[in-house]
Amino acid sequence: MTENLDECYEIIVKLSKEGGQLIHERIWSKKIVEFKSCEVDLVTETDQQVEKLLISNLKAKFPSHRFIGEESTAAGVKCELTDDPTWIIDPVDGTMNFVHGYPNVCVSVALWVNKVAQIGIIYNPILDLFFSARQGQGAFLNGKPIHVSHENELSKSLIGYEFGTSRDTEKMKVVMGNMNILTPVVHGVRSTGSCAQNMAMVALGGTNANFEFGIHAWDIAAGCLIVTEAGGVVIDPAGGPFDVLSRRYLCACSQDIADQLVKIIKQYYPERD
Repeated sequence: MTENLDECYEIIVKLSKEGGQLIHERIWSKKIVEFKSCEVDLVTETDQQVEKLLISNLKAKFPSHRFIGEESTAAGVKCELTDDPTWIIDPVDGTMNFVHGYPNVCVSVALWVNKVAQIGIIYNPILDLFFSARQGQGAFLNGKPIHVSHENELSKSLIGYEFGTSRDTEKMKVVMGNMNILTPVVHGVRSTGSCAQNMAMVALGGTNANFEFGIHAWDIAAGCLIVTEAGGVVIDPAGGPFDVLSRRYLCACSQDIADQLVKIIKQYYPERD
């Protein structure tokens, strides 16, 4: 790409904070809420406006770049990742939380080039948590370096866990089954309601691992870079290489923790993005 990654980073930091300000201003206000795939898959006018803010400004600055956005994909735009510079955007990760005024809400944005993550931003404007990473430059929270936990034993681990927005019977059996498997063998299970924030918590060392089935590229495209730059691992939940379009991921503070989880969890394979 001809554009300077430093310039890309500076611009997306500014735009992410502008989008976060809209979220902060509106989280405890009345919202217009619509349904997407089901009655718990929600979208608000803020989701749409934050995505428009990000994409319109990035397009104006980088007209040759491509985009994968949650709300534009929901509106029918094809989700396609090529070697071209591609911004992958979740304008409001944790929309259900946002609708209810629960403060785990994030802007998640990543820039991928040649199908490799180069920039990752996860910003929770309510709690003022700004996670960032650049390829090969480490991971940061509010400008200070962060690192994953050094834990290697699953029995001493805190695991991030989500139930997701799908009510598919087969998926729910797997989700509930894995909860029953994990609860007796780990320190505890935590649910933030935001996939991006769950990944950021692993990078920060607050949790030791998390995994999820049925998420999308925009949920994980930034978090995968932030976790790995913080010293963690991101893989497929069955133990293979991570695929951002697979709608499956497992991230952990160490390969040991990841391997222990792979051995015990039940698998679910959703349709790819």
